[in-house]
Amino acid sequence: MSNRTHKLIITAALTGGDTFPTQSPYLPIKPEEIAEEAYKSYQEGSSIVHVHAREPDTGKPTSSLKIWAEILTKIKEKCDVVVCLSTGGISQMPATERIAIIPEFQPELCSFDVESMNYGVFPTLSRPYKWKEWEIEQMESSKWEIFKNSFQDLEIFAKTMKKYHSKPECEVYGTNGLYNLRYLVREKLVDVPFYIQFVLGVLGGTAAYPQELMHLQTEALRIFGSENFSWSTIGVGYPREFQLAALSIAMGGHVRVGFEDNIYLRYGTLAKSNSELVKEVCKIADLFGREIATPEDARKILHLKGVDKVNF
Repeated sequence: MSNRTHKLIITAALTGGDTFPTQSPYLPIKPEEIAEEAYKSYQEGSSIVHVHAREPDTGKPTSSLKIWAEILTKIKEKCDVVVCLSTGGISQMPATERIAIIPEFQPELCSFDVESMNYGVFPTLSRPYKWKEWEIEQMESSKWEIFKNSFQDLEIFAKTMKKYHSKPECEVYGTNGLYNLRYLVREKLVDVPFYIQFVLGVLGGTAAYPQELMHLQTEALRIFGSENFSWSTIGVGYPREFQLAALSIAMGGHVRVGFEDNIYLRYGTLAKSNSELVKEVCKIADLFGREIATPEDARKILHLKGVDKVNF
């Protein structure tokens, strides 16, 4: 399904799992902070918010269903934005923890990492911060751990998402991810039309260069055909987030921004809210004549089941 004429879907990735509280005082940690960031991003034009859960006292990533429930309930009370739940978590979380949120909350949309990979965040340790002990441990562990998504994991994840009618947002870090996705589509584990998120800039995956986005999008068109998928782009870090956002908008794709991927508004200037990053993308979209999608627009474009069918 070609999305060249579609309104622009902007996703705000609010807190992530590998952005650390020490890096920015503006990173939302507590459920009420994450919900408020969701609402502010929605007000600026985000039709989807991508959510991770964190321990309110420490900021450490968590798979606690109790904390997840509080976050999701608070977001839903504030607005009708599409909530995309992360099943990626962090690479240290086992697959059973990552997928548990789907049967529990039955979201409209959830991330689905379709390949195993090295996923290195350890270079961040070289930056001159007074790191917390758990932050150091998480970064150092990324030197020797693999972000595991075996074919057995993929089958379990895909079947679970299909059972609860939660649309997978297929996270593709490189060309091999496209072929893994082709296998899943051929086995009818992922339904057409599907949604691809190109993730560029993670150490261990494809670099965040314009040429790489054009290559991956071209390959996806060749493999799947333009009528079978919609797509979005993540550029990790500043200024790649905005550079790839502009390219994605020009090419007819959608865009994700937010503190999970980038904490800077300008060189050396921290964004004070995810909504500031969303606002910048809206400016770019206006230059290209792309109208911003509402949550209801996003639901129609992506064929989502609707907010009335979630379990939160």
